[in-house]
Parts: sequence; C-alpha cells; structure tokens
Amino acid sequence: MPSLKEIRNRITSVGSTMQITSAMKMVSAAKLKRAQDAITQMRPYSEKLQEILSNLSATLDLSENAFSDTREVKNVLIVGITSNRGLCGGFNNNVIKRVTQLVNEEYKDANPRVLCLGKKIRDSYKRSDAYFINDALAPVEDIFNALNFENTTVIANELMRMFTAKEFDKVVVVYNRFVNAATQDVRTEQYLPIVPTVQEDNSSAGDYIFEPSKLEIVADLIPKSLKIQLFKGLLDSNAAEHGARMTAMHKATDNASELQKNLKLSYNKARQAAITNEILEIVGGAEALNS
Repeated sequence: MPSLKEIRNRITSVGSTMQITSAMKMVSAAKLKRAQDAITQMRPYSEKLQEILSNLSATLDLSENAFSDTREVKNVLIVGITSNRGLCGGFNNNVIKRVTQLVNEEYKDANPRVLCLGKKIRDSYKRSDAYFINDALAPVEDIFNALNFENTTVIANELMRMFTAKEFDKVVVVYNRFVNAATQDVRTEQYLPIVPTVQEDNSSAGDYIFEPSKLEIVADLIPKSLKIQLFKGLLDSNAAEHGARMTAMHKATDNASELQKNLKLSYNKARQAAITNEILEIVGGAEALNS
C-alpha cells in the first residue's frame, strides 16, 4: 500500500493536471466560437457558388475544360489535413488512418503521394516514400499557423498547376468536417478532376443573359470554386479541431476530478488506519506498564 506522502504527491499532481486540462478546455471553447462562425459563414457562399456552377454546367459540355480532364489514373495526390497540435482525441488519427487506407488499398497501384497540411500528419508521413512536398508549397505547409484565403490560394493554384501539367491524374482531399463540438465527420472528396453536377430538370436553372459568354464565366468560376472548396475544407478542419480538443479536455478534466476524489478517499482511509495503529500501540504500551 502506498505511503501517505506518495498519495499526497499524487493528489497534488492530479490537481495540477486538472488545472491544465480545464484551462485548455476554456481556450479551445473560445477559439471554437470564432472557428465555428468562420465555417458557418463560408458554407452558404460555397454552396451558392456550386449551385451557380451547376446551373451553368448543366447546359455545357465541360469535357474540354482542363480541370475536368478525366484520364487513366497513374499518379494520385492525397491531400491530408490535420492539426498542428495534439490532445484532441482521435481527431488526427482518424484522418491519418483514412489516408493510410487510401495509400495502401484503394490507390496502391496508382503511385500515391501524400501532401501533408498540418504537423501531425507530416510527422506520420515524413519518413514515408509517399510523402510529397515541393518548393512552391513548402512556405505554406504549416498553413494553420496563418490560416487565410491568400495562403490557401497558393496551395490551390499549385494543385491545379500539377493536375493540368499531368504530374497527377487525380487529387483527393481528406479532412474532418465540422458537425458540432462533439462530432467530426472524416470526409474523402475528389478535388480534381471536377465532376460537373448534371441536373435532371434544367428548368430551375432559369433563363439568364450572360455577359461575358457562358464559357468565359465557367472558365472563371471553376478555379474560384476550387479555391473556395479547399478553403472550406481547411476551415472545417480548424473548427473540428477545436471542438474535438474542447470535448477531449472536458472528459480529461472530469476523469482527473474523479481520480482526485478516489485518491482523497484512499488518503483518508490510510490516515485513519495510521491513527488507529498509533492508538493501539499507545494502549498496548499502557497495558504492558500496568501489568
């Protein structure tokens, strides 16, 4: 049985840990509000842009568009998005497991390469043959240190360039979609080539007058849509990270509180037993003297 001093030291240690996890929970809760506002404001714009593109592409043949070029898949680029920090439950591991599954199973015959956005997935893949980085993307690899549309545009432009230059035949993005503070959904989305949404009923597209031409508008909308799509994925991942960390730290604080309560109970029992033993020794000594 541990001594009273050991139990006291452990109670102090658990108390310090509980203060840290509680503080991290509060910080993540504050950051979550800003991140959640950012993604909820971005989603309507992204969805409306996709709707406009769908209305336009429903009456156009986009097969000649460079970003719709469907060809034999010989080289695949998988963009994995995780956080820069841990202590957020299974948030990072879920994405890494999904990326590993794509590399080892679904695209194992297509020379898969992994572009890592976030330190956690980079630490997991930097010694792997599948790890991919180039000089253009190196400055923005740790994008979560400065998450903004300008840095996202650098990544999106390079992805589009590599696809049109036929360095990769397919680009896939894996990230955590923010549902709520306690729920994150791992999504695997085909980024390139784009798959136009064909509407069965074109009556909803309306009768528009286009200026400039419809083809020019679509040619301008597709790159913009790809940039917005990637930025939305990064914002989703950022909000999901803070939600996962807040939930994980909340559970850790509750567990530390329960452990501290059990340790105090054990300490009190040990202290009572020590006092009882001392009383028994005193009484036994007095009995011996009297006899």
